[in-house]
Amino acid sequence: MDLTLDDAERELAELCRSFADKEIAVRAPAAWERAECPTDLLREMGELGLLGMLVPERWGGIGMSTVGFVAALEQLGRADQSVAAAFQAHVTIGSVPLLLFGTDEQRERWLRPLAEGRVLGAFGLTEPDAGSDARGISTRAERHDGGWLLNGRKTFISNAGTDMSFGVTVLARTGDADNGPRFGSFVVEKGTPGYSIGPKMRGIGWRGLDTRELWFDDVWVPDDHLVGDPDLGLGQFLQTLEVGRISIAALSLSLTQAVLDLSLAYAGERRQFGQPIGSFQAIQFKLADMATELEAARWLTYRAAWLRDSGQPFLKEAAMAKLKASRLAAWAASEAVQIHGGVGYMLESPVARFYCDAKVLEIGEGTNEIQHLVIARALGC
Repeated sequence: MDLTLDDAERELAELCRSFADKEIAVRAPAAWERAECPTDLLREMGELGLLGMLVPERWGGIGMSTVGFVAALEQLGRADQSVAAAFQAHVTIGSVPLLLFGTDEQRERWLRPLAEGRVLGAFGLTEPDAGSDARGISTRAERHDGGWLLNGRKTFISNAGTDMSFGVTVLARTGDADNGPRFGSFVVEKGTPGYSIGPKMRGIGWRGLDTRELWFDDVWVPDDHLVGDPDLGLGQFLQTLEVGRISIAALSLSLTQAVLDLSLAYAGERRQFGQPIGSFQAIQFKLADMATELEAARWLTYRAAWLRDSGQPFLKEAAMAKLKASRLAAWAASEAVQIHGGVGYMLESPVARFYCDAKVLEIGEGTNEIQHLVIARALGC
């Protein structure tokens, strides 16, 4: 296994690092403070071809490898987690269902503008009473008048309510069978009668990510809005979620790298008892542990990405990477605040912003409790 980036992957990572340093790091913190999604930055990323990263050129993307995607996301997330979260949700669960399960007509109609960065993609799974228990969703889709009638409610849905959003691909029950409920995925475009979007939700972190509740009140869509099999939508989404877990792991790597860099710089500048605090073992050991655990998490994440690129099973490895990297990010952010002391506790400090952003990494794209279950089942439990 060779995880050395090839020329295209390295050039993409360098492009993302440059854009992150020159644009995202400068403009995104203000959007975080205002709790607004900076779609101007996302549009510029679209113009650079970044929003179609995992989509083949045939459908308007750049056809990057999963390893290249992880390398790019690491660079973007170092600057701001909200922008990187919006980016990864668009590239993975917002686009991949159409890529994997859509028809050519659907790919031309919806995937191409997503890949070309003209619109922003979203997927609706979570409901007030169903999240980790995906089979428990109650939103229903019933055959009606040559199409489907959708009724229900979704919550914590990213990217659906911006001025750049095209709509949402939503998972709904299509019926029941002896072996359990059946599900399908449906594209619901913005402006469809009966489809309404709630106000932006306020989280302790990812404040620049657009997250909302969605309502479906007798929303009718024609048959050509069904993505994939009307009975196998849940399995299709779970297949998409596997790459989503890799992306959350990559986000976690980027946050850990960011707080490690901030802590190293602060440890060299801050003086106590006549010397930099970085000269004390208590601080050195924290930094050494951060760096060591980051390398371990990075290898897990890149190996999961490499397995996907190689066409090999990667379900267990993606869950392991997400579990390890997200726990590390939450711990490293806490240690970084400790190293910064009172400065790190103030929201004006970049490390405080990363601390607020870190917790959701243990929740999104399947909670860490779910990752434990996925891993245990893969081990034969």
